[in-house]
Amino acid sequence: MLYFLIAALPILTVFVLLLGARLPAGRAMPIAYLVTVAIALWIWRVPASWVAASSIQGLFIALEILYIVFGAVLLLNTLQASGAIPAIRQSLLSVSGDRRVQVIIIAWLFGSFIEGASGFGTPAVICVPLLVAIGFPAMAAVLVALIIQSTPSTFGAVGTPILIGIDAGLGGVEAVQIQAAALGLTYPQYLKAIGADAGVLHGIVGTFIPLILAVVLTVFFGDRPSLRQGLAAWKFALFAGLAFTLPYAITASVLGPEFPTIMGGLVGLALVVPVARQGWLLPKDPWDFPPRDRWDEAWTGITVSSTPGDRAELPGDRPLMHPVRAWLPYVLVGLLLVISRVVLPVQSALRAVRISWVEILGTPLTATILPLYLPPTILLAVVGITYVLHQMKPADLQRAIADAVPVIRKVTLALGAAVLMARVFINSGTNDSGLASMPLTLADAMSAIAGQSWPLFAPLVGLIGAFVAGSVTVSNMMFSLFQFGVADQLNLSTRLILALQCVGASAGNMICVSNIVAAAATVGLLGREGIIIRKLLLPAFYYIGLSGLLGLLWQLVRGGVMG
Repeated sequence: MLYFLIAALPILTVFVLLLGARLPAGRAMPIAYLVTVAIALWIWRVPASWVAASSIQGLFIALEILYIVFGAVLLLNTLQASGAIPAIRQSLLSVSGDRRVQVIIIAWLFGSFIEGASGFGTPAVICVPLLVAIGFPAMAAVLVALIIQSTPSTFGAVGTPILIGIDAGLGGVEAVQIQAAALGLTYPQYLKAIGADAGVLHGIVGTFIPLILAVVLTVFFGDRPSLRQGLAAWKFALFAGLAFTLPYAITASVLGPEFPTIMGGLVGLALVVPVARQGWLLPKDPWDFPPRDRWDEAWTGITVSSTPGDRAELPGDRPLMHPVRAWLPYVLVGLLLVISRVVLPVQSALRAVRISWVEILGTPLTATILPLYLPPTILLAVVGITYVLHQMKPADLQRAIADAVPVIRKVTLALGAAVLMARVFINSGTNDSGLASMPLTLADAMSAIAGQSWPLFAPLVGLIGAFVAGSVTVSNMMFSLFQFGVADQLNLSTRLILALQCVGASAGNMICVSNIVAAAATVGLLGREGIIIRKLLLPAFYYIGLSGLLGLLWQLVRGGVMG
């Protein structure tokens, strides 16, 4: 138990500093990193070279995330400078002026589609600035964009969390092969079965996410907190939820883990937008934010990029851009992301260019960046296309770049420290103390306490992994074999427990510090990460709580070892 408490210190430090002391992430995360390093060196007795190599590995990952943030902010700034944002705003208002409807279409459906194609936290850094550009408070935009990072993420980046995350955790383990064979499945079919179970769990829990988005808006960002006004959108919200989750769950069961999120996003948009245009299922009374001069100071950002609603007005007498032309850059982002992930020759060519440091400081650790394959390369390509398509002037693009650079400067310390902390924490299994890594030490203690009620706790382990690592894929890598072992030892369904791991890791995406810092940076909310986490804890625990209860019920109904 002592080592369990010590292993929990890095996570507790983050929560205490961000939520209790209310420090900005730029101060809290370096402290948490130093605490993690101290525990790794003196308690776990991890070699100093291994800690240093883990930190260097974290720097590579941090550079990737910073590149993503830069690409997203630059694209938004380019669309502002070209005059596309007013046209986008007008086209969305023509669908519905109700902010509850807008958030469901942009964050839930469009954001999920981007997650399915790209992953890497891209939906938040794309959707957050877009929501702010059409008049959402920065804080509201960040919250809703992070909440939707849950349901789509298990199958994000064309199934990477399962095809790479689960596979890296289980691949080559004889017990897993035996388990799959006992079920009459090959190993790839076993992975597909895990994805199918995860799709069903997400399909039930995720259907209510659009309603939660509506409630978050009306409770936190209205003239008066109003649960009733959020719930008034229940017909449209549940329709939008099912329009995504039904094709999503069916695709996961029939086709596998590559396309559920992409298919759910596309089908959802095709169904929900026409319904909204016709005014069907909409609340009787449209809902909007109070006038901007009555907004709470905590709602708004502090950088140039945080007030695009004010800056995006058309200069002079420039006519309003045609909505198709204005939306085309975002359409191209989605299209090019899908092509880069699905068309194998294109994917291979993009992945062929890599920057690697093999055996960092003499350790087996390796750090690799695939610069052409990362989503921001697509974003930068679309910036170039937009420059030509929207007939921009060189000065407009220069201004867009100049406005993006300060955002990167402000986010670097917080983001870098968060990722470095995660790598030291995760890589602590190589040590002279004989202890398991810190994540596995936490998980072992939890499983000993839980026993047969483990389905309730399995999602929490996934959430902790994603909170620390900032990645569903990495959480699955860390804990898949552990979850399999616990399920096998307790005579529980291994595929169900692994599905609960995937669902919990996706819920952890809502509250992981690297995602929050990246999203907040795009709209100038750096320093308010603690506020954001506090508001996201309830949706996150709703997600793992309901999925855990469903898992426990599922196990009781099916009974016995179900694989």
